[in-house]
Amino acid sequence: MIIIGFESSCDETGVALVCTERGLLAHTLHSQIDMHREYGGVVPELASRDHIRRIIPLTRQVLYQAGVGLDDIGAVAYTAGPGLAGALLVGASVAQSFAWARQLPAIPVHHLEGHLLSPLLAQPQPEFPFVALLVSGGHTQLMRVDGVGQYALLGETLDDAAGEAFDKSAKLMGLGYPGGPALSRLAEGGDPAVYDLPRPMLHSRDLDFSFSGLKTAVLTRVRALEKSHGQLSDTLLADLAAGTEAAIVDVLAAKAIKALDKTGIRRLVVAGGVGANRHLRKQLKHEVGRRGGKVYFPPLEFCTDNGAMIAFAAAQRVKAGLEDLNPRDHAFTIRPRWDLQDVCIAASSTDVSPVGFP
Repeated sequence: MIIIGFESSCDETGVALVCTERGLLAHTLHSQIDMHREYGGVVPELASRDHIRRIIPLTRQVLYQAGVGLDDIGAVAYTAGPGLAGALLVGASVAQSFAWARQLPAIPVHHLEGHLLSPLLAQPQPEFPFVALLVSGGHTQLMRVDGVGQYALLGETLDDAAGEAFDKSAKLMGLGYPGGPALSRLAEGGDPAVYDLPRPMLHSRDLDFSFSGLKTAVLTRVRALEKSHGQLSDTLLADLAAGTEAAIVDVLAAKAIKALDKTGIRRLVVAGGVGANRHLRKQLKHEVGRRGGKVYFPPLEFCTDNGAMIAFAAAQRVKAGLEDLNPRDHAFTIRPRWDLQDVCIAASSTDVSPVGFP
């Protein structure tokens, strides 16, 4: 079966085709970064209007790339949440209209489930069970994954997500939008040891995160540097950026390793936009590798929001027998706030008593 998937939860419009037997056939993506850069962040109304402009041309493009006709499509998938309400409505309404016109089943997909399963688009694929570190723009979570639809929350951020910590710190330093990638690029030329920045909850006994204190520490440091140096030089900013990145990565890596140790699972999957960070990838590969485990990442093009992960997640749910493929009346709703465990078929084991690697 060929499934077409639509992603429009925030500031990327993605459309993709996935075959349940052959995998990804084609995908297209339009990013709104240039449009939102002028405002220093995502403007929801502008995002929704741009999705409306882009989604149909992208659909034509992906069909052409794959050499697939409308009659070849067997189901339609779309991001139903979480995300910006107006943006979600664009993808959902187009998908449901498509399904109604062709009398096809429509499959609402949880955005984070798409991220969670996106490393399966790469080779080699991780086997179940695995621990997943989800680090997308507004989410930082550790999940135990025993199979498709079998997810258990191990820990999550209590305030700012890692992506928000990157973006907000970058804004405090006067860097451009999007802040996270700009901070990481600047950090490449800096010394992370120059500034002693906090690693919040690094040594806590649980698997939760907190990054708001780091943001406050960066603000305090910026103000102190401005007071003593006036306008900050590129060298000062690079060192501060490197210190900020190192603090975030240290916490993410330490908590991920702790999750592996406590569950006794060898495999770590990293997904979401922050998963593209080179420092994080290097540190996790080293730390997991020296413990005899293995870490898996999605291809870089699938770290940020995209239609491929939505179509692929729907395909995995179909193959697992979790979706009713009978066409319905195509009434639909979106869920801007949506707990990932709401899509679980059964609660995975949440026992995280220390057992070490098997």
